[in-house]
Amino acid sequence: MNADASHAADAGTAARPEGAATGRLILLTTSHRVAPGLLSWPAWQALRTADQVLCADPDNPQLPYLREAGVEVEAATPTARELVDYCLPAASPAPSGARTAVVLTSADGESELTDGLARLAGSGRQTMPDLELLPGSYDLPGARLLDLVQVMDRVRAACPWTGIRTHEDLAKYALEETYELVEAIEAGDRAALREELGDVLLQVVFHARIAQDDPDAPFSVDDVAGGIVEKLIHRHPHVFGDETAETPEDVKAHWLRTKAAEKKRESVTDGVPLAQPGLALAAKLASRARTAGIEAVPAGDGIGYELLALAVRAQAAGTDPETALRAAARTYREAIRVAEGLPPEPVTETAVEEGDEEGEAGGAWGGSCASGSREG
Repeated sequence: MNADASHAADAGTAARPEGAATGRLILLTTSHRVAPGLLSWPAWQALRTADQVLCADPDNPQLPYLREAGVEVEAATPTARELVDYCLPAASPAPSGARTAVVLTSADGESELTDGLARLAGSGRQTMPDLELLPGSYDLPGARLLDLVQVMDRVRAACPWTGIRTHEDLAKYALEETYELVEAIEAGDRAALREELGDVLLQVVFHARIAQDDPDAPFSVDDVAGGIVEKLIHRHPHVFGDETAETPEDVKAHWLRTKAAEKKRESVTDGVPLAQPGLALAAKLASRARTAGIEAVPAGDGIGYELLALAVRAQAAGTDPETALRAAARTYREAIRVAEGLPPEPVTETAVEEGDEEGEAGGAWGGSCASGSREG
């Protein structure tokens, strides 16, 4: 019910003679994201005890289930006046002098009806029945993800550009959107963060939809979600199992044991994505080597080896060299702007004392939390 309808309920109460039985008018709402027929107990009670149940949409997905449950539903589009008159005692043969009507609303709502009810209630001259908005089913957290999957499916089928995209076509966009997300985080821009998270999420859903069309090894977004759910549960035995973890160090120990059992790697470097930025790559390799007790930093001439040695030292000190360099580079950018006579832009302090070791433990979330690694 919209705001006018809520006001109508208040006004109707004010216009009601004290102690009078004035009937009950219920607008029953449902979510298209919840399977039809799965209604709340109060909704079923209202439907079974109502004197009349009406629905303007003959294709409402709830109708077959209501009829199967023995609830008679009349296909009609009553006006506000007709419903009020039906519920009020003057028109009712019921012993109590009042009746209950339930209107099963459509997915688009019933704005004409609710606006009419608001006008009647707001007039101050009309006695109103009790007006009630009753959620028969409602969205759970994450319900809008179903909308995203549905929209992506339609766009893939109907859009000439989207319909022919491949994983290879989209690879560069995944990188671009990830960098934009990092920038929003570093800038401390909450609105941009929300938008960029959506853009990254779109990449996941888009790639999953493309994968669904593969003739040889198809998989869907449900397979992707199922895989990460299984991984999260398996890597958190202290949450979903019998093991205990009182400290982050305990969590890391669980993670290392689980990872070793899962991957059965020949080398500690297996699974490190070589396509990641150079400093992040060096820090990840240094973390793996240090965890395994391996000292093998190569010596050589040139800036590359100097940067490698610096990244290894930073990682050992608990500093993420990639994040540290990005923070320094942002400060450098502002210094350039000042030298150009331009006003400096605010520089958000970025946490750099996270270290890859913390990221390894964070990898229990599916491969990377703090480390920036994209390995599985």
